[in-house]
Amino acid sequence: MRIVRTMGTVISIDVRAPQTPMLRVAVDAAESLLRDVDAMFSTYREDSWISRLARRDVRPGELPPPVTEVLELCAEVEQLTDGWFTARWRGDGTLDPTGVVKGWAAERASRLLAASGFPDHCVNAAGDITVGGRAAEDRNWRIGVSDPRENGALLGVIEAPTCHAFAVATSGLAERGLHIRDPRTGRPADAVLAATVAGPVLSLADGLATALVAAGIEAPALLAHWRAAGWSGAILTAAGDLIDPDELTRPLAEPDRDTPVPSARPPCRSRKGPAEMRFPLLADRQEPGINE
Repeated sequence: MRIVRTMGTVISIDVRAPQTPMLRVAVDAAESLLRDVDAMFSTYREDSWISRLARRDVRPGELPPPVTEVLELCAEVEQLTDGWFTARWRGDGTLDPTGVVKGWAAERASRLLAASGFPDHCVNAAGDITVGGRAAEDRNWRIGVSDPRENGALLGVIEAPTCHAFAVATSGLAERGLHIRDPRTGRPADAVLAATVAGPVLSLADGLATALVAAGIEAPALLAHWRAAGWSGAILTAAGDLIDPDELTRPLAEPDRDTPVPSARPPCRSRKGPAEMRFPLLADRQEPGINE
């Protein structure tokens, strides 16, 4: 497993394959990709494209394709969430795509690994997770759904379906406190402790999970709207209520390595770009851990 410290967090790259020079080259390339994304998008680096854009040192037409792609993704997610997610949350006219960049970067790293001939892998960007293939020949990947109210506790475990891509994203208050704002009032969002969304595209799931936290008391209605379009998710409210219509986070005993974990078995879906996805989603989780 490779541990990469970048984007102000820790990202793990776990590839299930024999250690070979080709594997090292692929993982090195994935790590380099993640670091390049940090250099482009960090709001803490004066030389990043996002910081330069905020200072109006560059014009939108001068941005490199990856930055343009992420800003277009932000606009797509803003539309899908009826404005509950927005890169314009600061209210000063600047753009901050932080809410989707981590998931987008992990997804790109996952695609690179698959294209390099390593389909069985997991990229965990501080709880925003994308997996491909299987954890072992006889086991799917299992993703723990953390309970933010108790350190080390799990709300449940999700077993990923056997397909080429499956993603789980969680947004909440456990790690960084009240860092998500209600875009309609400008005040910190505190009605939702954590929200989990999963599906084939982590970049979308990342932004949608953030939107559920920002939506607060409106989050259940927002989730119901997405479920009608084929997505699923879970919300843990500040009052301690777990809204999990698909029962993806039911409590489970710690599984034995050879004991299958019950799951909702969401169907595999083809990987499509943001414009093609329109509304798709699926899943459930909270700041997770990976186990087999």
